[in-house]
Amino acid sequence: MVTFVAGAVGALPQVLLPAPARYALFALVAVPVLLREVGLVRFPVPQNARLVPEDVQHLRRWGALQFGFEMGTGMRTYSPSALPHLVLAAVLLVVPLPAAFALAGGFALGRLAMPLLSNAWSDDGSWTAVWASAERIVRPLLALTCTGALVVAMLRP
Repeated sequence: MVTFVAGAVGALPQVLLPAPARYALFALVAVPVLLREVGLVRFPVPQNARLVPEDVQHLRRWGALQFGFEMGTGMRTYSPSALPHLVLAAVLLVVPLPAAFALAGGFALGRLAMPLLSNAWSDDGSWTAVWASAERIVRPLLALTCTGALVVAMLRP
């Protein structure tokens, strides 16, 4: 849903602005995000930092469904990374609509990977320590992989 809306809104700048202007705008977003992800600069990213309410099952008739939708789309979550924002900027500015759905699939897989890895690792919370020790290496690799995928997606017709 978010991808479709972003792709539809992104159709305007993709039609109205020349490609070099759109690529320059995208670079204005990509460079700071990459610098943030590799740890060279620090700045907060927009986020809706709310935890899962204890009474989510009892929120109105569709409360749990609404909450699941918000979590799955990233509209209600803590955001330790700016990479989802970079993907959104790419969909708005440089990535053709069909490729945007592939990016959405990648986002969904990324959202799924962390809880699956955490739950598969152990029940004692030791995954947090494992992630903390690997984050210094993994975060820049994820940022470079994401950026490379976006460059490939934006260069494909």
